[in-house]
Amino acid sequence: MLVVRPAESRDLLALERLAATATPRLTNLPPHRDRLEERITRSQRSLRAEIDFPGDEIYCFVLEDLETQEVVGTASLRAEAGAREAYYTYRQETLIHASQQLNVRHEVQTLALSHEVSDATLLCALSLDARYRETDADSLLRRARLMFIAQYPERFASELAVAFPGYLEMRDGCQISPFWDSVGQHFFDRDFNEINQMAGIRSKSFIAEVMPPFPLYLPLLTPQARAAIGRENQRHEYAMQEMLAEGFSRSRHVDIFDAGPLLLAERERLHTFANCGWHPVRIRPAESLPDAVPAMVANQHLGGFRCVLARYALTPTGQLMLTPEQAEILGVEEGRAVLAVPMPLPAVDEGEL
Repeated sequence: MLVVRPAESRDLLALERLAATATPRLTNLPPHRDRLEERITRSQRSLRAEIDFPGDEIYCFVLEDLETQEVVGTASLRAEAGAREAYYTYRQETLIHASQQLNVRHEVQTLALSHEVSDATLLCALSLDARYRETDADSLLRRARLMFIAQYPERFASELAVAFPGYLEMRDGCQISPFWDSVGQHFFDRDFNEINQMAGIRSKSFIAEVMPPFPLYLPLLTPQARAAIGRENQRHEYAMQEMLAEGFSRSRHVDIFDAGPLLLAERERLHTFANCGWHPVRIRPAESLPDAVPAMVANQHLGGFRCVLARYALTPTGQLMLTPEQAEILGVEEGRAVLAVPMPLPAVDEGEL
């Protein structure tokens, strides 16, 4: 039995392990005890606060396998990506260079430093034990955050963003970012892994202080760097497809370090928001539940938020049938309403995006 819940102080060691084993290493999930402890504290404080509109709150969740009593995943929400510091990206643009005298007209692709995504809510810092990747557990951890947003919309922005690690290649036994080698390396004189760790532990104000404010012309970059722009890391292709099927779209924005893609969506247009609904609970033995598609089911407790996988088995009057074990995990009694949404997502053809 798996459950997604808010992180607690007792989860610190598990978060350290998940941060250290994230592949590739995540800027927003540094394997640094003090930063992770601070994240849990901020999350608990955010859950206790009365919120009318999004600010610098962060909500940190964990995925727990109740059979093994082990925390096997974590994921976070930043209510406003740039609430404390501007959230920088590169925005892909097209400049036109033309001369009537020479009868010349060229369209040149550029990257411009931007912080226009700073107002969006950011889904971030997801790391999952390798044993559970590309399973229903993976989907539950990733999408349970949307169930939380659906219940407390005043705490989050209407636009949601999710950033994916960029493409890396192996060179001399090390993972190298072609984009970083062609761009950032010239301004920081540090390798990609070092700067990635620095961005996770320290303030990111150095980005605006050191990175060039002028557009970068793509023809001046290496072919390998150009090919990496907007390309997700190989380990995150499954997650990318799921978020596209959820309703996110590729944007013009990419990460300033590795050029990984940034997906954007208006939350009300996402599959989870459009298809979730409230259902009174009816508790029945597991063997009496009819076959049905899997669903995410969440309770109504802010600080005690719980989201589990269950069958989307409804009575003729619209009650959701849960087992006694599921009801106990969610902390609900018969007749209490829960939020539920079927897990299957529509197929997506990126050629049509």
